[in-house]
Amino acid sequence: MENRRVIVVTGPTASGKSALALALAEHRFVNAHATVINADAMQTYDAFPVLTAQPTVEERRRVQHVLYGTMPLSETLTAARWCTLASAEIERCHGDGSVPILCGGSGLYLRSLMQGIAAIPEVPPAIREQANADWHRIGPAAFRARLAERDPVVVDRLKSGDRQRHVRAWEVVEATGRPLSEWQRDTGAPAPWRFATVLLAPERAWLRARIETRFDAMVEQGVLAEVRAVFDRSPDPNWTGLKAHGVPELFRHFRGELKFDTARQIAIDHTRQYAKRQMTWFRHQMTPDLVIDPLLQGATSAVAQHLTKMRA
Repeated sequence: MENRRVIVVTGPTASGKSALALALAEHRFVNAHATVINADAMQTYDAFPVLTAQPTVEERRRVQHVLYGTMPLSETLTAARWCTLASAEIERCHGDGSVPILCGGSGLYLRSLMQGIAAIPEVPPAIREQANADWHRIGPAAFRARLAERDPVVVDRLKSGDRQRHVRAWEVVEATGRPLSEWQRDTGAPAPWRFATVLLAPERAWLRARIETRFDAMVEQGVLAEVRAVFDRSPDPNWTGLKAHGVPELFRHFRGELKFDTARQIAIDHTRQYAKRQMTWFRHQMTPDLVIDPLLQGATSAVAQHLTKMRA
């Protein structure tokens, strides 16, 4: 299984996943060149490289990074689609002797890849567009009630205002005639690789401070111009990529609804809340091989040593 190994580096946003993945890729324990494969939904989109903290030009020069900034905002990325893309990159790595390192905090995507995912057919764009239009036309409450008639199981799992997941459930039942909850029970076979999973679990106060510091650094790096360029194109508000943390708040700032300081604080608060939800998800939904504090001195060497023991 050694030549079918896949390293996974995951954890909450701003915890240092990208830096650790890069360091592992350059560490001597790899004994081969490595490729960092994106496992973060928002980093897949091409519009916000700064806001979503995609690898820099220099980092890409040092180590190959793939699936970053490859999808236009107008397209919809699902767990199934990402699994297909990531699987192809993993197989390419194994074919050319490279070590694949999955890096990102989209836990559902990673679990889908590692444990299998339902083979839901692609939904025609017209059905997706109609479902989004219906959500806005009849309102969230009526949409939810209508969905409950056809898929009560999935409705029980959804928060009332979660447009994206309600629309997804409706478009699946409309396109296939079968409830999404039934599709989700029929997961495929687990991936044919040996995963070594590292979970970064930083101290909460440190992470909260880091999220604020990172947002301010992004502002200095030109994130306002980056987001403004998309805002000025009047994009479809239903595009999933517009949910990247900071985008809704900055859009409201550009519309004159919020002062910048207020938009900044709301974006930071929302990101902190998301990081907390991520850690809760990882604790209950994932069994990592190693949990480590990114502030640990010699963290990279400690992780490399642990992975080497697993390989033995």
